Amino acid sequence: MSDFDNVPVNDIPEDAVILDVREDYEWVAGHADGALHIPMDQLPARLDELDPDEDLYVICRTGGRSFRAAQWLTGQGYTAINVAGGMDQWLEAGKPLVSDNGLKPIVL
Repeated sequence: MSDFDNVPVNDIPEDAVILDVREDYEWVAGHADGALHIPMDQLPARLDELDPDEDLYVICRTGGRSFRAAQWLTGQGYTAINVAGGMDQWLEAGKPLVSDNGLKPIVL
């Protein structure tokens, strides 16, 4: 049992802070417009970039890394919500993607 919530992509509020914890190459290929990108292994060093008063919707490709990141963030006093199914479900739900490489956005 986790001490944080898991939500499907369709339950993410429109004004939510989405924290993408995937690697740089995954982010560049395709991500949610407006999301914040901090790879999971950089979270401890970049924790001050996050607002402890905001709900963070944590996403990765399938939900495993985001689950661990949400668990860790919760332990640090943040309100972290794991996005179940990750970017794979984001894509399947038809949510918009953008890329940083000038190519059609994809989920890696």
